[in-house]
Amino acid sequence: MTDFVLDPRLERDTTLLMQLGLCQLRLMEDSRWPWVLLVPQRSGISEIFEMTPLDQTMLTFETAITAKAVKQATECLKINIGALGNHVRQFHLHIIARNEGDPAWPGPVWGHGQASPWNRDARAEFTERLLEAL
Repeated sequence: MTDFVLDPRLERDTTLLMQLGLCQLRLMEDSRWPWVLLVPQRSGISEIFEMTPLDQTMLTFETAITAKAVKQATECLKINIGALGNHVRQFHLHIIARNEGDPAWPGPVWGHGQASPWNRDARAEFTERLLEAL
């Protein structure tokens, strides 16, 4: 893992919340949706099938526990999970809490409007609830 380097765009657009077994759990700097990323700490990976079977299994586990924690922390209607990687090739998985009436509902969040930064109190409150749920 010593050769793992986070893509500069992910570094710029997210904040590290914690290290899981395989992944970094990062908060997206857009308060319109409770939105986190899982970034496997492996170099040179752009697709899930490039990961070892053990890492794929660990990613599945970390995705499930994180998605469940986001749902519990937000009481949202729906969890969206996706790995696009068209702009940032480094493999990362988005986990987004969605509700009817949110700014992009029912469409995808990608490319919808301008990001709205978290205010300090809202970030702290969401992060505390999420980490408690984990």
